[in-house]
Amino acid sequence: MGSNGAVTASLLIITGTMGAGKTSVLAEASDILALRHVAHAAIDVDALGLALLPPGVERDAAMYGNLECVCKNYAALGVLRFMLARAIERRAELELVRSVAAAAKTVVCRLTASKEVMEQRVQRREPGVLQVKFVARVEELNAILDAARLEDFTVANEHRSLSDVALAVLFKAGWISKPSL
Repeated sequence: MGSNGAVTASLLIITGTMGAGKTSVLAEASDILALRHVAHAAIDVDALGLALLPPGVERDAAMYGNLECVCKNYAALGVLRFMLARAIERRAELELVRSVAAAAKTVVCRLTASKEVMEQRVQRREPGVLQVKFVARVEELNAILDAARLEDFTVANEHRSLSDVALAVLFKAGWISKPSL
């Protein structure tokens, strides 16, 4: 239970390496739930940590502090379902997210695609000065996620529409009863 006494009934974490499509699938899943009038919050966790912080300030601590505030605000409004997009690399990080979201039930979905597809997505999305670093991170992060094995299920995010992928995620997570629009 969170410090304000609110408990999130259900937490769906969409994880995967860079270029797997976490943010896109999160947004599409949110749109699908909205069309079905299902109250929820959809949060891209990385966006809560976009900042250049003063020396000595831990970026992840700030990001998860922001996430806790956002979750508390939504929970106070009666939102009981939270979807998060974030590459969760370690079990301790998963437990932190569960605690921050005060989730009674957590399901982790890992999005997958071929290395080539993910690298192409990152190249298109990240045309700036850090492109080479981000493309190299695809394979490195994929190996970390393979070793961590934190997902409850996987969904392939390639050779099918974004809507089909989001529907599969929501269906496998138990958030919708049939994987169609």
